[in-house]
Amino acid sequence: MSQGICIAIDGPASSGKGTVARRVARELDYAYVDTGAMYRSVGLVALERSVDLDDGPALGRLAADLRFRFSWTVGGLRVSVDGRDVSEDIRAEHVGNAASAVATRPEVRTALLGLQRALGADGRVVMDGRDIGTVILPEAELKVFLDASLDERARRRFQELQARGLVSTLQSVREELAQRDAQDSGREVAPLMAAADAVVLDSTALAPEAVVETVLTLARARGA
Repeated sequence: MSQGICIAIDGPASSGKGTVARRVARELDYAYVDTGAMYRSVGLVALERSVDLDDGPALGRLAADLRFRFSWTVGGLRVSVDGRDVSEDIRAEHVGNAASAVATRPEVRTALLGLQRALGADGRVVMDGRDIGTVILPEAELKVFLDASLDERARRRFQELQARGLVSTLQSVREELAQRDAQDSGREVAPLMAAADAVVLDSTALAPEAVVETVLTLARARGA
């Protein structure tokens, strides 16, 4: 079997990169790594253990000690940390905000960098996040930067929260996304940005299926 390629999909919160990455991975029979889930897990555990989100060294030690596992089930991708399924817990809005905060800490990024690179070392992997093409897998054969307007991303996120029975308003979701955008793009370490050789896709007016087909076409042209 061909070794396959590495596919890096980056983009801001609620741009659809996770949905697209998962579907592309399933279609190609590739491994899928959700780096955002890793930072969310660090944020979740930090909140549970009352670790100061401004304490970089403590957060780095916490991140280095966590053990992650990604697995496919009938219900979709599941994320486990130290043997505990956190798939639902890490999707809470306050955990997402904590994840954005801990992701600014160099100690956390250093703790997770080696693991993330190791997960992509053998190819045949789709990895999504905010710095995959620029930092984690700079040699990836295919880099995609998936974007969408702030209003559209807020609408998607609001609908997702409503479907899960979580109370929120569209305006509050928009404000939180704008804050996360500023934090992710403005951080000194591995800021959110498109790699110089990334294919930039605007999904504002596109259905997920159309984006998936575009990425699959690009991937197959590169040897997937």
